Amino acid sequence: MATDAVPVGRRQRRRLETIEEVLEVAVAVMAEQGVAGLSVGEVARRMGIQPPSLYVYFPSKNALYDALFTRGAQQLLDQIRATDSFPDDTATPLETMLLDASRAFVRWAVEHAAYSQLLFWRPVPGFTPSPAAYAPAVQLIELVAERFAELQRRGLVRDDVTPDQVTRDWTVVISGVVSQQLSNAPGQGFDEGLFTSGLPRVAAMFAGYYRAPTAASTASTPSKRGRREDSS
Repeated sequence: MATDAVPVGRRQRRRLETIEEVLEVAVAVMAEQGVAGLSVGEVARRMGIQPPSLYVYFPSKNALYDALFTRGAQQLLDQIRATDSFPDDTATPLETMLLDASRAFVRWAVEHAAYSQLLFWRPVPGFTPSPAAYAPAVQLIELVAERFAELQRRGLVRDDVTPDQVTRDWTVVISGVVSQQLSNAPGQGFDEGLFTSGLPRVAAMFAGYYRAPTAASTASTPSKRGRREDSS
């Protein structure tokens, strides 16, 4: 029985490898021809197989889009989870933490433009991600809301708003930067981008609106030591 199990494992491993290859090729096609320009035939051609062979793995083009949505959303979630933008200290200003968080998100989005178009826009008529495919995106929103809730508990974010409200506005602002960059300056990288270069100002404006009054006074008022040094 153990001998019979080996080929099954190999077949499954080979299937997973083929699926990964299909997704990699599909992303390359979307990057070159646009998300709506994805063609099962073109993916098959680049892989050196007949189009019907792909339907063994993805029964329709929308199923392929669904897998791509899942993959992109999971990669972005993993990226943000790995980014500790809100360190547990009281010395880091709110705008600095927001800037670090925005850079992690926007850099990934700009460097993975094909995925971003699929995740943040609706470029494919008739395609809506399945609940399973959308799950990582939901987890990402929940993670961001949890982080804003933690900033609120620390007294850095106003207590007259909910974390969900702050998260909603944050996603509107940051995804707007991504959309402007990809729409109007798609050939520019993150570091030299016409719109991504404005992230420090965006983070500062957002922090200025949502910062708790006590945190604002603390940030703007020099310490006694600082005042003595300035007067000396």
